Amino acid sequence: MSNSYSLMVHGGAGALQHIKHEGNEAKFERSICGILEQGRNILEQGGAALDAVEYCASLLEDDPLYNAGRGSVLNEYGEVEMDAAIMRGLDLSAGAVASIKGIKNPISLARQVLEHSEHVMLAGHGAMKFAEFQHIKVWPDHYFITEARVKQLEEAREAGQMILDHEDSEEPQEKFGTIGVVARDLHGNLAAGTSTGGIVNKRWGRVGDTPVIGAGVFADNTTCAVSATGYGEQFLRTVLAKTIADLIDFQGLNAQEAAAAGIKYLVAKVNGLGGVIVIDRQGQCAAQHSTSGMIYGWIEQSGVAHHQLASPV
Repeated sequence: MSNSYSLMVHGGAGALQHIKHEGNEAKFERSICGILEQGRNILEQGGAALDAVEYCASLLEDDPLYNAGRGSVLNEYGEVEMDAAIMRGLDLSAGAVASIKGIKNPISLARQVLEHSEHVMLAGHGAMKFAEFQHIKVWPDHYFITEARVKQLEEAREAGQMILDHEDSEEPQEKFGTIGVVARDLHGNLAAGTSTGGIVNKRWGRVGDTPVIGAGVFADNTTCAVSATGYGEQFLRTVLAKTIADLIDFQGLNAQEAAAAGIKYLVAKVNGLGGVIVIDRQGQCAAQHSTSGMIYGWIEQSGVAHHQLASPV
């Protein structure tokens, strides 16, 4: 058994000036720090990394501050349509769901896919039938939809485009909505999870990187755990989460070096916008982003909790 645990959470990346402008900075600080401490309670008692990831991600999904679960952005039909994935580093087992509706905690449905399905990803109607089979409650639309998200959709429709969470013409890098958690437990096991409501006014069954293993999420005990946030198509094309793990595997980098190299690769290849959180097999924590800011917090090797709402690249 290891003598320490590590935990990281994120709530999106982008230009975060609106958080201070709207007076929400303290809300995000309380949310991130509170969730970290609840995750600590699991890990310091010997709990599994996978359990800590699912639990912390569900708390982020329950908070309407974030674009995941409650408070998710709306698609072109004015509906909440969510994606999530979770992965266990011990054996590379994973579960993912895409284009689901009415599920309070998509990360928990993804966990059910990991535990009780022979498949890795379930989508749309099939994922909802699986949720029914697992006796997971479907929540009414009004639980998920917030006034701010309705306003965002109206603005996107007027502009005739799909937009990222909080993006507008004056702030082209406003916050990108996705939540994620990575953890290393006292047994040295890693896990990662990512969840999102996608992009405002999304169309045609669009699915981003969040539920795709190796793109928006990855965990392997021999390398690291990664959760990504940003412009999903760019993370899909670069398979960024697995790329970061490969940098550790093949080049012997640590978490900080691999995160930096991964984001450098994202920018060089596709001019990508977003960020990642990473915990390596030694429990070292790292975050890196190509946007002007990122919302995240961390507990490194059983230490004190830290948070960051906006930092330079």
